[in-house]
Amino acid sequence: MDRFARDGEVLEYLGCQLRVVHVPGHTPGHVVLVDERARFAFVGDVLFRGSVGRTDFAYGNGAQLIEGIRQKLLPLGDDIVIVPGHGGLSTLGAERTGNPFLQDET
Repeated sequence: MDRFARDGEVLEYLGCQLRVVHVPGHTPGHVVLVDERARFAFVGDVLFRGSVGRTDFAYGNGAQLIEGIRQKLLPLGDDIVIVPGHGGLSTLGAERTGNPFLQDET
């Protein structure tokens, strides 16, 4: 039976526990996999060092992407290392303070 991983579900893979975090906006069903013990988040094309994922795909939504990053990823902790789909590693703390797409508009 086919089924999709659900937000909050924990997947076991090669001794790792990866929590599924649904962060739509880049695409409607995009998920991030978080290994809280190892302090890594496999973010794919949601978040990059100094940038965020594209939202010009069908059903992409920039505001939803930023909201998901702020509400679901940043609270995980500044020490979480993000592993993007391509490009260099970063941390949630570095992105919280330095990523221009995540800065509050004043």
